[in-house]
Amino acid sequence: MIAQELPLQYALRFGDNTDYRRRVWAHLVSYFSRWIPPESVVLDVGCGWGEFINAVHARQRIGMDLNPESARRLAPDVTFLRQDCSASWHVAPASLDVVFSSNFFEHLPDKESLRRTLAEAHRSLKPGGRLICMGPNIRYLPGRYWDFWDHYLPLTDLSMSEGLRLAGFSIERSIARFLPYSMSQGVEPPVAFLRLYLRMPFVWRLFGKQFLIVAVKTA
Repeated sequence: MIAQELPLQYALRFGDNTDYRRRVWAHLVSYFSRWIPPESVVLDVGCGWGEFINAVHARQRIGMDLNPESARRLAPDVTFLRQDCSASWHVAPASLDVVFSSNFFEHLPDKESLRRTLAEAHRSLKPGGRLICMGPNIRYLPGRYWDFWDHYLPLTDLSMSEGLRLAGFSIERSIARFLPYSMSQGVEPPVAFLRLYLRMPFVWRLFGKQFLIVAVKTA
């Protein structure tokens, strides 16, 4: 039933600011590119409408989501895997350089689902490969975190980092306060502000409500 609701959920939440999100992600990808060499094989877990995976420069790009609408939104050269991320991934072991996920893990039903997802990411990454994840930090959003119908799993930078370590990753970078909370509630600051914001980490402490974690497969 949840998978059947996804197309409508995405349309209600993101349908009015699709172009704005695309422009925002073009700049965010520039920031994340420091961890994503152009020759990488990249998989985007919970790729949604493809804002990240369509914009990232990589040798091979893969998007994973349960939403059937994702297939129509992804660029022609992006491989689409429609599947539950907590089930076995249709990806060869040690074949990925980067696994990316943004604002997705909080939508999983429980920590066991997240544990299985992290285990699949670890299996699929090459030694030294990275998992980059971003999401709302409930420590700074105790009430607003639950404003979305499909938020189930409360996470902080610390709990996410601990789960990653238990899954066999080491933490390369952990930022408790990175981006402001959401682009799906009608607020569209000029994209020029985002470019400036990303250059001023000292401001993140004031406005950041999402964590950013870069983890490395160590074995």
